Amino acid sequence: MNIVRLDPFREMAVLQDRVNRVFGDLGRRFDDDVAARGAWVPAVDVFENDQHELVLKAELPDLKREDIDIRVENNALTLSGQKKAEQEFSEDRYHRIERTFGHFSRTFSLPNTVDTGRISAEYKNGVLTVKLPKRDDAKPKQIQVQVN
Repeated sequence: MNIVRLDPFREMAVLQDRVNRVFGDLGRRFDDDVAARGAWVPAVDVFENDQHELVLKAELPDLKREDIDIRVENNALTLSGQKKAEQEFSEDRYHRIERTFGHFSRTFSLPNTVDTGRISAEYKNGVLTVKLPKRDDAKPKQIQVQVN
């Protein structure tokens, strides 16, 4: 007879995975306290480019530049704003409403390697791109090996 050890955390992880598959993407949508961020949450990608900059890209469709606020404070970047409804509308005239409107706010912790004085942002075609360059002393350096 084999002894089988019960691992309750593994069982919980398997159950969570099954629930996420049943409900599709909903399990991921509530990570990071999404419900506390506002009526809608813009999709954001964060990656590092070849120039050793962190790049944050946020999808902000139908927003005007005036509706977007970017702040850096205490090693945190906060992206916030408001997506306004196009016009006052009567719900009885709509057949389907899926887009959401309202205030949003996302905060990202910045690593100590980011040079906050050189952060830049560009908004084009509904996509906000924020470039977070690394400090010069944080960039990788190649060291020559001397042979005697």
